[in-house]
Amino acid sequence: MISASDRQKAITLIKEAVAEGARESEACKVPGITKRTLQRWRNKLSPNEDQRKHAKRPAPANKLSPGERQALIETANQPEFQSLPPSQIVPRLADKGVYLASESTFYRVLKKNDMQHHRGKAKKPSSKPIATHCATGPNQVWMWDITWLSGPAKGIFFYLYLILDLFSRKIIAWDIWPEESAENASILVRRGIMSEKRTLVNQPLVLHSDNGSPMKGASLLETLYQLGITPSRSRPRVSNDNPYAESIFRTCKYRPSYPSKGLTTLTEARQWVLSFTKWYNQEHCHSGLNFLTSNQRHNGLAEQI
Repeated sequence: MISASDRQKAITLIKEAVAEGARESEACKVPGITKRTLQRWRNKLSPNEDQRKHAKRPAPANKLSPGERQALIETANQPEFQSLPPSQIVPRLADKGVYLASESTFYRVLKKNDMQHHRGKAKKPSSKPIATHCATGPNQVWMWDITWLSGPAKGIFFYLYLILDLFSRKIIAWDIWPEESAENASILVRRGIMSEKRTLVNQPLVLHSDNGSPMKGASLLETLYQLGITPSRSRPRVSNDNPYAESIFRTCKYRPSYPSKGLTTLTEARQWVLSFTKWYNQEHCHSGLNFLTSNQRHNGLAEQI
């Protein structure tokens, strides 16, 4: 970027060249600028204006002087104000007809002088990093969700509960019920533990879900507590924190064999999902798993293949 001093010098030299009879467009070629650039420089309120972030700029007209800053600090330390935040100090001073600085300036000056600290009996606010879970093997992180399957008539649905392993994308357990409830979810979790012959002693397991009502029900939370499973949920109002569960539901409903006119009975729905589960775990090659099947990945056959 051309500095402000160089721009001013270029404007002066081009002006002198034009006064001597040179064409402005030709004179602009010498410093390597266009006529449009020259016009922009001239149209600035000040040719010395420098828009670079690190440029030295004049102090604001309303900047506090050292004396005003000291008066602000002394006022904040008076017995009347020493226990009040700036949001209370400024209005009280205004009631007396005194204006020293804005509320934000009070905060800024006090912070710069190491005088802005948490006070009171309330616990100091703390921020916690977002919890993340990484699976390096099967049965370390499970994900589960519920989706609707179209029923025999408009407005009638069957509810597919499904648990998926994060590492292998294997369907661990599933079932279909005519309603959503935490009790059904508890049954499914216990079924998943038994199907994997999972012993949770020294083998922690995380179960991730969204923030739906069945996911936060007391029955399910009690089951997870008894089994030693750590619950994990998506962030509030964030719809993409459980993408693998959403992805398998899309795969399910876009299968060519999916009944487009709906499933007539609960038995038919369970038979269809059973066939889908066998295909998904045993035949479907996942691009995210280097085109291995879920069972191959889950059973540790990846290295052999």
